[in-house]
This record gives sequence, structure tokens and C-alpha cells, in this order.
Amino acid sequence: MKIPLSYNLRNLAVRRTTTIMTAFGIGLTVAVLAASMSLTAGLREAFRSTGHPLQLILMRKGSGAELSSQVSRESFNEAIKYRPGIARLPNGEPAASPELVNTVNLPSTESPDGMNLTLRGILPVGITMREESKIKLGRWFEFGKREIVVGADIAARYPDAGLGRKVKLGRGDWLVVGVYESAYPARNSELVGDANQLLAEFDRGPYFSSVLLRAQDEVAMQALVNSLNTDQRLQLDILTEKEYYERQSSSGNLIQYVGTFVAIIMAVGSVFAAMNTMYAAVARRSKEIGTLRVLGFSRRSILASFFIESMILALFGGIAGLLLVLPLNGLTTGIGADATFAEIAFRLRLTPGVALASMGFALVVGAIGGLLPAFGAARKQILTALRDI
Repeated sequence: MKIPLSYNLRNLAVRRTTTIMTAFGIGLTVAVLAASMSLTAGLREAFRSTGHPLQLILMRKGSGAELSSQVSRESFNEAIKYRPGIARLPNGEPAASPELVNTVNLPSTESPDGMNLTLRGILPVGITMREESKIKLGRWFEFGKREIVVGADIAARYPDAGLGRKVKLGRGDWLVVGVYESAYPARNSELVGDANQLLAEFDRGPYFSSVLLRAQDEVAMQALVNSLNTDQRLQLDILTEKEYYERQSSSGNLIQYVGTFVAIIMAVGSVFAAMNTMYAAVARRSKEIGTLRVLGFSRRSILASFFIESMILALFGGIAGLLLVLPLNGLTTGIGADATFAEIAFRLRLTPGVALASMGFALVVGAIGGLLPAFGAARKQILTALRDI
């Protein structure tokens, strides 16, 4: 015969102060874990949802990232731009965009001393290939002028990069003439200007950082990759645009490791808190336990009842922890990417997977904290339990 669940709920309600304090302790532990997992989930979503499925990024072999890569203008014009398999734009030009990538330092509302941001130089073809990027405020920059546009996340987090402001890049000031918003989240953390102007500004000579290509279709893309890989003149690393950005999502791993480590340390305290609560409950309810045995409830039923009570306590704690983190869902923050050493803005995501993992963690804490007290309650002899005060 099983002890009804209402018995456990009434006991938790009677000991409401202890119940609330223990649940809150478990909740704080869950909140730390859920927050770190939400950060990582948001960062991964920002990178993994960035990139056109038919676009390739070409970089110098072994560079690993655009920032440390060099592709000469000569190589682009003579050996890359007109290769078979490259898609054509509406104006008939090949969908091949040589691009410059550099970092600039700007102060933000969160970091007055400044953070590194990605500065990207493109040619007209680069704007055409970014059809998912739409001007939100102002206009696109004019080629040949010291003008730039900034991503929506930069405009929101960096007041000095707002529309109409001047930003110091290289040797002089550049006017912010527009704010754009891209359907690819990682692009919203970039400043974009005229590649030729920026090459001169940073003394890069005839060297771009990378080349963005768009293939005609998936078959043409694989043929294009094979063709470029076998051309010994180029010595290039070739990644799909999606693969390139997905690799950068590893930047969030450290956050998750640290958050998980802190949560585990806090969980030890929560386990002891839950254990103390349940041991105290067993001690105070000794006569109840004896009475339950007299009424015919088995040791197994009593063990299950106290264990379930601990799990309910952990469930309340898990819910409390998720409620603490819920206001952070969608909050914009930033982190330095490993590959570019520049900040990427992203939004925290309290996904169903994060919520389930956090609740599972809370239940594990409750199970560990409640198991020994439940065994203690089940082992009590009837006469001893009835004599205990």
C-alpha cells in the first residue's frame, strides 16, 4: 500500500519556512547552471544560424581565421574570380567578394575602456551578396568616401558608433551613415566600409583577408572546392560560410565549463541543505513513521514517500531557479570570439533543452539529498519510532 502524495505536500506546507529556504538554495544553484547554459545556447545559435548555404570562405592555408589571412588582389583576379561554378549576380558579375577584416577598439556602455570589434571592408559585390542585410537607419556607405555602416547590435551597445557619429579608424575619422540589420546574427556585430579605402587606411597593400564566393548549386560548390584545392598557386583553406561561423561557437565553451563548475560547487551545499531538511523531517515525524508502520505501510512505502518528498522539494527549487533566469531570456550581451579576438553580440536563449537539463540537475540534487534520510526513515523500528519524541 502506497502513502498518498497529499501526505508529502501537507508536510512541506507545514514546514513552509524550511521548505522555502531549501528550495531557494537549490533554485540559486539551478539559476547559475541555467544562466551559463543560456549564454552558450545563445552564442551557438548566433553562429550556427549565420551563413548562406551555398557560400564559401577562402583564406590562406593555415590561417584559421580571416583576421590572420591574406589573399592577394592578383590571385583573386587571375585565379579565383572567374572560376566555373561561381554563381552570377543580376548584373552578370561573378558572386565573388574579396574582403578585408581588421579589428578596432571602441568604448561601450559595459566597457568604458573599449572592446575589440570586427571591421569589414567590402566592394559593391559584397553588398549585393548580403541581400539579407537591410538598412534600418540611414543609408549604405558610398564607395570612395570615409563612411561606414554598423550592425544593429553595435549601434545598440556602442553609443560612439551611433548614426551620425564619427569613429576613429586607422589614421582618421569615419562617419557612421547607416545602421543595418542582418538575418544572420553574427553579422550584426560588424562595422562595414569601402575595402579599397580601408586597405589604404591600414597599409595593407594589395592584400585582402579572405574571399567570399557563392556557388551555383551544391554540385557546383563541391566541384568548385575541388578545383580550388588542387590549384597549387593558391594554397587556400576553404570552408562553407556556415562551417566557418559554427567553428567560432567554441568561444562559449569556457563559459559553460565555468558555470557548470560553480553550479556543482553550489550543488554540494544544496545537497547538504536538502539532506539536513529531510533528516530533520524524519526526526520530527518519528511517531508518524511508527504510526504508518502500525497501519500497515511497508518500509518500502515509507522510503518511497520520503524520497518523493525530497524530489518535490527539488522540483520547487528547479522551478524557482528557472523563474530567476527567465527575465534574462533574450537579453543581449557580448563575448570575444576565439578566432577573431573581436566581440560578438548575441542574445541569451533559455531553450527547452536548457530548461530540461536544469530541471534534471535539480532533481539529481534532490535525489542525492533525500536518499539517505529516506533510508533512515524506512529502517526505523516500530516501537523505537513510537517511543521517540
